[in-house]
Amino acid sequence: MSAGSERGASAAPGVVPAPCASKVELRLSCRHLLDRDPLTKSDPSVLLLLRLQGQWVQVGRTEVVPSCLHPTFSKVFTLDYYFEEVQKLRFEVYDSHGPSSHSCQDDDFLGGMECTLGQIVAQKKMTQALLLKFGRNAGKSTITVIAEDISANNGYVELSFRARKLDDKDLFSKSDPFLEMYRVNDDQSEQLVYRTEVVKNNLSPAWEPFKVSLNCLCSCEETRPLKGLVWDHDSRGKHDLIGEFATTFAEMQKAFREGQAQWDCMNTKYKQKKRNYKNSGVVILADLKLHRVHSFLDYIMGGCQVHCTVAIDFTASNGDPRNSCSLHYINPFQPNEYLQALVAVGEVCQDYDSDKRFSALGFGARIPPKFEVSHDFAINFNPEDDECEGIQGVVEAYQNCLPRVQLYGPTNVAPIISKVARMAAAEERTAEASQYYILLILTDGVVTDMADTREAIVRASHLPMSVIIVGVGNADFTDMQTLDGDAGVLCSPRGEPAARDIVQFVPFRELKNASPAALAKCVLAEVPKQLVEYYSHKELPPRGLSAHARDGGPGCVPCGRPERAGQLGEHPISSAPGVP
Repeated sequence: MSAGSERGASAAPGVVPAPCASKVELRLSCRHLLDRDPLTKSDPSVLLLLRLQGQWVQVGRTEVVPSCLHPTFSKVFTLDYYFEEVQKLRFEVYDSHGPSSHSCQDDDFLGGMECTLGQIVAQKKMTQALLLKFGRNAGKSTITVIAEDISANNGYVELSFRARKLDDKDLFSKSDPFLEMYRVNDDQSEQLVYRTEVVKNNLSPAWEPFKVSLNCLCSCEETRPLKGLVWDHDSRGKHDLIGEFATTFAEMQKAFREGQAQWDCMNTKYKQKKRNYKNSGVVILADLKLHRVHSFLDYIMGGCQVHCTVAIDFTASNGDPRNSCSLHYINPFQPNEYLQALVAVGEVCQDYDSDKRFSALGFGARIPPKFEVSHDFAINFNPEDDECEGIQGVVEAYQNCLPRVQLYGPTNVAPIISKVARMAAAEERTAEASQYYILLILTDGVVTDMADTREAIVRASHLPMSVIIVGVGNADFTDMQTLDGDAGVLCSPRGEPAARDIVQFVPFRELKNASPAALAKCVLAEVPKQLVEYYSHKELPPRGLSAHARDGGPGCVPCGRPERAGQLGEHPISSAPGVP
């Protein structure tokens, strides 16, 4: 089941569910697993569960790797990824006593780990300790999850390999070959990219085509070393190495274009012992097709941080916070609308900011010590550092701020937009896709400095920045719709049009009875598109891409052969059957 399944039940009436931002594949490996078998080693597999509507739903299970405490799994999980949602995942590792498709109830539990898909995406590679029941550590056991974007808008390649005249490793039959492709990382470690199916009793096998993202194959660096290993499959897990070859993606493309895409499959041991040794067979690249454009996840996985600033309306129209009718009233049993919107959106955004710190500002209040009106004050009353630790830190700062300020007015938001825009402008000068800014404004009424606000938004439309306005309470927000680019191109009072739509306006009352997830989905739905539009317009690629990858545009890279319509993007990568 994909992460996009069974959605919509919690959405408020009239709210259109956000489209899937992307598809993500997850690759798993474990280290130092507990040994539960008395005579051999554990036979591990991993069960992936997704939290949907308050219940854990099984997404799938990896293959079983026989007799191994440090497995790297070939099975790849493909999930729909939504930036605007908190998608909770749970990984459970078992010592399997039967086929991986069967229930886990008779298997030995080796440990589990919970996280969000956003956390994995933001880190790209996450390693966590496995825990047993009651939070006990499972020794030194860890699980590593690697996320790769394989959406239709991201670069990926389809490869097809075959081999010829491989060495025969079996006495009474022919070898049962399978192929593994590895990427060599900067630290010289090797990451399994793909493992084919086993072709039984065949010394000239043709393996099934497979798709893999450029991130996974070569970290979008076409000259990064790649290694191919051909094995003779053994049912006990003790596979015999037939031979290996080295290449790069750049070499693969050039050789394929020139019709010379084949490599000697070399066995180092035989080369040292046999004087006239030539090879242990030949591996041939039978087909190669490539598509490449940049997506939202390209930028996030390239290290782009999403910094969130919260701005809260402290004008007198909210009512006396001591009165239960006030929009700022702190009810110990039910959070007010400001807190509901703040927590729902903040919990999503914090996964994409490595330091988990939020700038928290207020406007429209008289503040101590002189009690002069301010339209951009730090709610923690520290003008040198307005950031709070996590979304809970913002909640605490807001609750501590209320009794110390005098609610006043007017409702001016241009100063705060300009303040965040100055931070975004400093980021723009770095000429890198490293930091994107979201300004979340929570207000109970129509802004009173509309002309200045329009001017500030038009200026900010040229910067790495989005503005989300949540209307709290029952005021008439008709005029606020003019700020949202969905209603038409916003222009400054001088007639200058916005470079792009950066404003999303949401009246909270339409989502009052919706779940926090539905609220966050509606509020954050446009952020991925706005981020990609900005960096695409500036021609800024995701960080870490090679110059050749940066130049790659949409469409198939010329390979000397026509593209076959309908083949690309039709199915996700799946694990090959029959391989441990």
